[in-house]
Amino acid sequence: MPMDLRILIVALPILLALSWAGYNIGRAAIGQLQIAIKQYKTNQTP
Repeated sequence: MPMDLRILIVALPILLALSWAGYNIGRAAIGQLQIAIKQYKTNQTP
C-alpha cells in the first residue's frame, strides 16, 4: 500500500525549513567557536 502523498506534501516544507534553520545556526555556532578558540590562543600567557 503506497504512502499517502498528503503526508509528504505537508512534511516536505517543514523538513526543508528545519534543515535550513539548522544549517544557518550551525554555521553561526561554528564561527563563534572558531573566534573563541582564536581568542583563547591569543590570551594564553607562556
